[in-house]
Amino acid sequence: MLPKDVVVLYIETFNRGDLEGLCELFTSDALVWGVLGWGEIEKVKPIWKQFMESLQMNLTLQGIIAEGDTVAARYIERGKSVSSFQGFGATGKSYELTAMEWFEIRDDRIHRRWGARDSASQYRQLGFVQ
Repeated sequence: MLPKDVVVLYIETFNRGDLEGLCELFTSDALVWGVLGWGEIEKVKPIWKQFMESLQMNLTLQGIIAEGDTVAARYIERGKSVSSFQGFGATGKSYELTAMEWFEIRDDRIHRRWGARDSASQYRQLGFVQ
């Protein structure tokens, strides 16, 4: 499988809300960095679950580029606040923003993943105020 194909499968699996399938796309010693923290799969799994269930997050691929085993992807990320997320109650509001992720692929699995997104814009659009 080409490295780009692994990332496309990651996007499709995430959008289906298949948390277990998503985790299987990573190496056993994978590390994931994102705006809510970083760590091994077991540490980020509850965060992904919240994104899927509480915010109904969906990724639309806008661009993807690969060089060797490194892949960069740009998305339009959309979602809607339907239940409690990070201490904020459901607002019923939707959001849309640009997000980017950088992947290192090893043996047809994701070994490292870094994510960048505009969480401040997301929180404003969802009505999450402190």
